[in-house]
Amino acid sequence: MEWKRLYRYLDEDALEMVFIFDESGKITYANRTAKQLLEYGDELPGKYIYHIFHNVFAQTDQGFSTEFQIDGSVQDIMAYRKNLTCFPASAKIIKTEDSPICYLCMANDVSKQNFLEKQVNQVEHEAEDAMKVKNEFVANVTHELRTPVNGILGNTKELLEREQSEDKLKILRLIERGCRDMNSIINNILDFSKLEAGKFTLELRKFEFRTMIDYVKANHSNKITEKGLEFFVTISPEVPQFMIGDELRIVQVLNNLLSNATKFTAVGKIVLEIVKTAQVGNRAELFFLVIDTGIGIDKSQQDKLFKSFSQVDASISRKYGGTGLGLNISKQLVELMGGSITVQSELNKGTMFSFSIWLELPEDELHEQTANNDIFSVFERAKSIQNNDEGADGVHQFGSEKNIEEREKIMAKLILAVEMGNWEKAEMFMDTMKQLTEEAPREVKTATLKLRMAVQKENYDKTVAAYEALEALFHTITEGGI
Repeated sequence: MEWKRLYRYLDEDALEMVFIFDESGKITYANRTAKQLLEYGDELPGKYIYHIFHNVFAQTDQGFSTEFQIDGSVQDIMAYRKNLTCFPASAKIIKTEDSPICYLCMANDVSKQNFLEKQVNQVEHEAEDAMKVKNEFVANVTHELRTPVNGILGNTKELLEREQSEDKLKILRLIERGCRDMNSIINNILDFSKLEAGKFTLELRKFEFRTMIDYVKANHSNKITEKGLEFFVTISPEVPQFMIGDELRIVQVLNNLLSNATKFTAVGKIVLEIVKTAQVGNRAELFFLVIDTGIGIDKSQQDKLFKSFSQVDASISRKYGGTGLGLNISKQLVELMGGSITVQSELNKGTMFSFSIWLELPEDELHEQTANNDIFSVFERAKSIQNNDEGADGVHQFGSEKNIEEREKIMAKLILAVEMGNWEKAEMFMDTMKQLTEEAPREVKTATLKLRMAVQKENYDKTVAAYEALEALFHTITEGGI
């Protein structure tokens, strides 16, 4: 193909520089963009290729020599303007096979692109440096915090073993609890920092699954039953005895979900259910359900649950405490284990968290393994826990049959705790009573508040008097007096 016939295919207004040169290196055609960027104007045709690309084209007796690969591949090159200033370009050159031989060059000015890339790289480096500084700061601060907290905790434990006075023992238990809470917050901040930096790694080891669940159950049983709640744990028979995964992080997720369930449930029950839902080769998917009959979460607020440093509303943090990191960390841990986590909830009808993870199976667990794919039946059972027959639906409606039944149970446990001098447990029962009387008449709320204040002051006589007054008020309402 003659070079003149190439003209018909060239776009004078193309955004890239386009020019044709012959075997001597002489430029015979240049489009408008090339003339403008190289600042030659109409003088460009007639100049030589080694005027434009000094570094890789040189003049010879035969025409020119070059290190540039003339095979149509895109290469980086420096283009020189008329005033000998230069700019980076990305160019390719094609050689025609017909006689006379000519060369077609197409090149783009990449100076702006290079500048932007440098800016992006600089921002990335600055972000990495800032993240590094933040991580080091978090690690140093949490270490400095943990040292005195553990020191206080150790000394408090020693005093608890020696002290005989109930008043002092109560203060020491509060200090111990505060130290444990502080350690939990410190650990959450460290985990969150590592996850955000992408430096969190799972430690995969073989462990006995049911022993792990027994440990989790033991950690929460006392606190759950002390609140007067029922606690059920069910593991499907298809779940293998031994698995390979990060046992510590699975426990961390379960502890977080069960702690939340306990914190936000005053009456009813908490259920943990685990089933095996799939198996692919030596990997199995486990599905976990944590169900409670607690205060529930409004649907419009549920999207906040898994965000960092977020509570459903500010009153939650004030009333129940917490950093708002637990669920965010749980979500990231579950995703690291190849799964996902979701929530289903309704105000005053409880909450159900469900999450799945993938774990490896040891060789001795691969034989005759089946999966329970009937996950819908699991959800049906979960819903039945929260329905009118089994759940807490209606228990917060003051004067309902369930409300009266729960009030009577809590009042009986409350006075027993008072008689035994267990004021900490009595305060816990008063928290439940407060929830059971949220919709009560003003007289009941006032009487409940008086009883709660007496319990908080640990005044036995005033507590008994306030208790009897509230009982009499309940009796009057039941008989239709108010």
